[in-house]
Amino acid sequence: MKENLIDIEPEELVKGEKKLPPEDLARDLVPSDDLILRTELDEFDFKNPPVSPEYIAHVLAHSIIRYNGLGLACNQIGLPYRAFIVTGNPMLCMFNPRIVGESEEEVYLEEGCLTFPDLFIKIKRPEVVRVRFTMPNGQVDTRNFQGITARCIQHELDHLNGILFMDLATEYHLEQAKNKRKKIRRRNAK
Repeated sequence: MKENLIDIEPEELVKGEKKLPPEDLARDLVPSDDLILRTELDEFDFKNPPVSPEYIAHVLAHSIIRYNGLGLACNQIGLPYRAFIVTGNPMLCMFNPRIVGESEEEVYLEEGCLTFPDLFIKIKRPEVVRVRFTMPNGQVDTRNFQGITARCIQHELDHLNGILFMDLATEYHLEQAKNKRKKIRRRNAK
């Protein structure tokens, strides 16, 4: 088995592959009104871990595959750990992430969230972020991210801080998103 999830290709995370335990480690999403989503999570203690960080990474990986998401924070699946995963090739699991720099340029883009299906809200965020984080193997890294990856990281970091994406929306953009969700749900009900 590879030492950390950062080195695992997405296709290696499929249930039944020898790279992960054969059981499905995916967890259900918590309801959107669960208090854990509004809780700022404490730093993960690598010196005295409450559970293996590699195991948490595998649970996140299985869960994000189940829900076909771009990013997933631990508290979205009921885990009180300061970690999230973002998809890519390879996937990237971050513990105790901190934004240590960001671009002055900010852009509006629509964001969705697995916790709030069919709700897509225009949110303004920095285009580029520099993030310091710990990988599941305990190694600290600092990297620059841009575009959709930077946006996903900021969204998931908000989850770890108890902030939901609608908290960042203007009233106008939130109302637009709710109206759009109604249309999507009516169309899907047919």
